[in-house]
Amino acid sequence: MTGEWANDRTVLRVSGNDAAKFLQDLVTNDLKPRSGDLVNAALLTPQGKYLFDFFLLADGDAFLLDVKSDRAAALAQRLTMYRLRADVKIDDSDLKVNRGLNPSPQGAYADPRHPALGWRSYGTDQGSAPQIDWTAIRVAHCIPETGIELIPDASYILESGFERLNGVDFKKGCYVGQEVTARMKHKTELRKGLVTVQVEGVAPVGTTIDANGKDAGVLYSQSGGQGIAYLRFDRATGEMHAEKAKLSL
Repeated sequence: MTGEWANDRTVLRVSGNDAAKFLQDLVTNDLKPRSGDLVNAALLTPQGKYLFDFFLLADGDAFLLDVKSDRAAALAQRLTMYRLRADVKIDDSDLKVNRGLNPSPQGAYADPRHPALGWRSYGTDQGSAPQIDWTAIRVAHCIPETGIELIPDASYILESGFERLNGVDFKKGCYVGQEVTARMKHKTELRKGLVTVQVEGVAPVGTTIDANGKDAGVLYSQSGGQGIAYLRFDRATGEMHAEKAKLSL
């Protein structure tokens, strides 16, 4: 199979008679109309804060969960906590994640977040060594990454662009953290969030952004003179600084 091996991803398998309802009641996106498609979704805390993001794919009566490897064990543990008496099994799989840019090969699935992210596929073939500069693509399109811009127990998915990235459904009904997420959507105007900024120079990921002597946010991934920043919009005016780097919108 063409493409490159995503060696930082793990595929879990959720099976059992109650698997579909179990996941539908937990995750931010709607699984019902998406059979045959890759679904971008997250699992939140009851307080609406981000915990995990992943891709889901129907696999017969089961579901595959494509998640960052260093979050896979914690995700399996959290799902097990919610399982209670449901007929659900959560197992590791031997599947590997291949990904590449369009055109996509047969049997691949479009990355639901953005067309620039190409495709993903699942199998035992590990593909070639990574060669694509995914960070450059993410920065250009303001696409957050697990553990960088997406911070467990801290990030909110709407501030992180999940609506734009097809990661949340506002009509599906209840899921963990739904009340807070819906309130942020319908009752408030977002005052903070991720945006792409112009960067002159470089700064470590996680550097505080200063604007007119005030804390205006945090600078994260950077590539090609741009960066992804989490900004407080009312302070993000004029020239900003992240250590020695100059930033502008």
